[in-house]
This record gives sequence, structure tokens and C-alpha cells, in this order.
Amino acid sequence: MPPVSPDIAPIRSRLLAWYDAHARALAWRAPPGAAGRTEPYRVWLSEVMLQQTTTVHATPYFLNFTARWPTVSDLAAAEDAEVMAAWAGLGYYARARNLLACARAVARDHGGVFPETEAALLALPGVGAYTAAAVTAIAFDRPANVVDGNVERVMARLFALETPLPAARPELKRLAARFVSDHRPGDWAQALMDLGATVCRPRSPLCGQCPISADCAGFAAGAPERFPVRAKKADKPRRHGVAYVILDDKGRVALERRPDKGLLGGMLGLPTSDWATVVEPRTPPFPGDWRDAGAVEHVFTHFGLTLHVRSIRAGGGDAYQWSDPDAARAALPTVFAKALDRGLAPDLF
Repeated sequence: MPPVSPDIAPIRSRLLAWYDAHARALAWRAPPGAAGRTEPYRVWLSEVMLQQTTTVHATPYFLNFTARWPTVSDLAAAEDAEVMAAWAGLGYYARARNLLACARAVARDHGGVFPETEAALLALPGVGAYTAAAVTAIAFDRPANVVDGNVERVMARLFALETPLPAARPELKRLAARFVSDHRPGDWAQALMDLGATVCRPRSPLCGQCPISADCAGFAAGAPERFPVRAKKADKPRRHGVAYVILDDKGRVALERRPDKGLLGGMLGLPTSDWATVVEPRTPPFPGDWRDAGAVEHVFTHFGLTLHVRSIRAGGGDAYQWSDPDAARAALPTVFAKALDRGLAPDLF
């Protein structure tokens, strides 16, 4: 890899020195100077979890996963339902299915050892460009252009890029690539992430604490928080549906396994109607004294959901899986846990 240009080298030097002094202590991370010494499984797992949540939220999930499944081969051997239940609350359940597919491919095709090149990592199921670059840099300490939202923000401000997101992403990636070097590539990737997460924050950036503010065009312009420029977001569409809370004579709640494909695929859920963009009458699973329990709101990545809740006490049966409500709450995705709480309100029965 060619050396970085002279104007880039001082920025790298100052940011790495800052990282040495201020690196975040994270459950999946080796300390500064030790990039390449972290088990690739831990790097990969953390990066998949962090794609849709914060470090604070992801940490207990990471600790639970690594305690239950200490190696990628352990995870590969796990039951799908166990992994889906452990993932509940992390969002976007397709990632959990991809997680299992990737673990099984590593166990089956690579002897339980993650491949060390970016190209080979990209060939694994569910591994995209960002994750492959992150594992390459952090786990194997090899040069790779690791660009997440934090890095995009740092680059947009550093160069005061006026092109709005998402159109700016190719240019931001090109700018970030200028800094990639074979000198401490893993630490460099994590230093950029930490800078964006703790100093170059989306709102109220702490420019007085930034080691590279003297080089930042956004800071020089007096309005770093204006970058990255964002195109106006279209309003999210809204869908509507009905969730049915069915209690048997033992106080157990009815659950059903959702289809493997589609939103919340493979997860346990409450019986539910289709979720459509129009409000329309829904026929419950069977006739009876259904009680209106109100509605809950939930936001998915691509749409908002209004889920109306109806409750009933009925006999058991083989059509559903039956569970104690507390155990069900722990196993259900957030949207169904909220609907269950609504459907069990004391004033309904």
C-alpha cells in the first residue's frame, strides 16, 4: 500500500495519539496497540450487533452471546430458536438469521476459523463491505477502509463536503480511503469510530477536545454541526394490523412461530393479522368475547406500525404454543411484548 500523503500523515499521527490516551473500553475490543489480537469471532459478532444499535445497548447482548456460545463453532451448533430469542430486542431479525448462516459457513467451510482477507470475508453469507473491512482491520490488523456513520460524519466535517447524504457516500468513502495505511490499521479504524462517537458527535460536537480540529474545514467554517448535509427525508409509510392476546384457563398466552422469511422471520410472536397500509376490519382467529385493548405504536427501519390489540380468555388447543406471560415477554420481539402488556391490562377481564 502506498504511503499516505504528507498532509494526511500529521492528522493520522495526532488522532492515533489521542486514541492511545482516550480509547473507549469496550467488551469486544483490545486496547490501543493490540489490534489484531482480538478473536475475529468477537469482532464480527460485535460489528453485526452494532449495525442497528448503540454500544450501551449491544454490550449485554454481546456478553450473553459470548457466554452461551464462546466460539463461532458453538454458535453454529445452536438451535435457530435459541439464537432468535437471544437476539430479541436488537432489531432487524434478518441479521440474526444471517448471523447463524455465517457462523455455520465458517464452521463448515473454514474449520471454525474466520478467513483473514477482506475478499474471503465478503464471500461469507450476510457479510457486507463494512463488516468485512472492520474484521480485516480490527481482528487481523490489515489495511481496510472501514466506513460507518461515525466515519462519514468525521470525513464530511473534515472536508466540509456539501454533497448531501446519501449521494455523498461514495465521495466520503473515497476521502476516508486516503487515510488508510499499513501502520496500525486496526487502531486507526477504531480511532475514527471513537472520535465520531465521543467528540465529533452528531449534535453539539466537542471541537475544543478534538485532536484534529485545526485541520477541519467544517470547524474553520464555524458550523461543523451542519455536516454531513442531509437530503430531506421522506415520511415513513405507516401500516396497521391487529395482534391477538389469547389466554387459556391456566393463564398461559398463545404464541405462534412466524414464517422464516419476512419481517421478524423465525421469531415467536402473538397471533396477528396482516400489516397493511390501510385500516380495515380484521376477522379474529375464532369467534368469541374479544375485548378491545387499545393500540401500540412501533417504528421499524422502513415503516411505522400501529398495532391494535384484542384480548380474549378461551380454552387451550393445539393451534398455538402456550407460554407463561413472563416467559413469553422475555422471548418476544419488542413490538409483541408491548402488545402483550397492553392485552393483559387488569381492567380487560
